[in-house]
Amino acid sequence: MVDSTLVTHTTEGGDLLALQEWPIDDGARLRGVVVICHGLGEHAGRYEALAQWLAAQGYAVRAPDHYGHGDSQGPRGTLLHDNQLLDDLNDVLFDTRLRLPRGTPLILLGHSMGGAVAAQHAARAAQGDASRVPIDALVLSSPALDTGMSAVQRWLVSILLRVAPNLTLLNGLDAQGLSHSAEVVSAYLADRRVHKRISARLARAIDVAGPAALQAAPRWSVPTLLLWAGADRLVQPSGSRAFADAAAPSAQVQAVELAGAHHEIFNEAEPWRSQALAALGAWLDQVTHGKR
Repeated sequence: MVDSTLVTHTTEGGDLLALQEWPIDDGARLRGVVVICHGLGEHAGRYEALAQWLAAQGYAVRAPDHYGHGDSQGPRGTLLHDNQLLDDLNDVLFDTRLRLPRGTPLILLGHSMGGAVAAQHAARAAQGDASRVPIDALVLSSPALDTGMSAVQRWLVSILLRVAPNLTLLNGLDAQGLSHSAEVVSAYLADRRVHKRISARLARAIDVAGPAALQAAPRWSVPTLLLWAGADRLVQPSGSRAFADAAAPSAQVQAVELAGAHHEIFNEAEPWRSQALAALGAWLDQVTHGKR
């Protein structure tokens, strides 16, 4: 077991983000650093089991709480500006890159909302946006590439954006769709750092991130592992399938659908969790060339 540390990261814009770290103290064993970008309404602490698994494989882990989430600054479910999720992630990646020993891979892992944001970041960096920190590899876990928002919902969001962009409403996430594990669902419902709020500004940020990644998919140049839950009820599995199909010409994306799995594949019951970890482990061996 690796002891985790909770620190405060100050972004370039002056916002305070809680940042959880699982370090690898033995430099000779360090295979890479994984930055985890969590999903809507949750926090980085919910990735303890995954971080411990990664640490056992030789990967240090850093995981910020998004603004308005977990122990980070800000009213729950809000954003100060449209690009805040992207900018804050970029800031953490920049700080992480500065700390890396030369030649150490920087891997970004995004889940759900965080998957859409991570994919959008990777797309911008690959397209030559010099302001975006380049990453060496990307993992997308049930990414919210298709939020399933209806035309009416998008119209309501557009109205709220004009009159009350940070008015928060219930986000509508059904905890029963997280996992087949009753223990995982119960822990989520009892977690005081989990919240159920979302603002129009945050809803739009999520809704535009997926299409931006899909548009860039045919020219995808970042080694990427895409894992998605075939029985996902919280985001549309069709978004991941569309990305996999569109990215096929690039040969950079390895896509794996976990048939029958619910949304949180790394918190799923067996056999899905083991399948997800096996796919992740094999892919990490490929992108780090088996470095031990």
